[in-house]
Amino acid sequence: MSHPENPHFQFHQQLLTGLRQHIHSTMAGLNSPDADVSEDEQQLLDMLEVTCSSQHPDEAFIETGQRMICRIIAAFPHLTPAVPRDLLWLFGGDCLHYMPDEEISLFQQLDELRFEAEDNNTEFDYEKERARILGLH
Repeated sequence: MSHPENPHFQFHQQLLTGLRQHIHSTMAGLNSPDADVSEDEQQLLDMLEVTCSSQHPDEAFIETGQRMICRIIAAFPHLTPAVPRDLLWLFGGDCLHYMPDEEISLFQQLDELRFEAEDNNTEFDYEKERARILGLH
């Protein structure tokens, strides 16, 4: 996960962009110039913009993502169903408290396969393996 050409990072950036679009469409009035946005909403939007615009999955990206996901779950429960489970795993930390052990195990398997492919310099189709392991096909 060292640069934006990484398909793993790109996949998660797409999930973040989708989450941002959902939040903007759900929070009525955000797009109007005279929108009345609460401090909590503004902080969430700021964290969302930082994570969506990140070019590298560095420590600041992970920390901001953890705070953002935990804020959504704690302060905006109506938005929680829109949070992809993959983001809970990606950001880790306190986000893992919202994942059952069985789900964590599946994401661990996926990461192990990805790291093994990287170590062996072999192709790895993250989305295909994700669908297989999570039983999405």
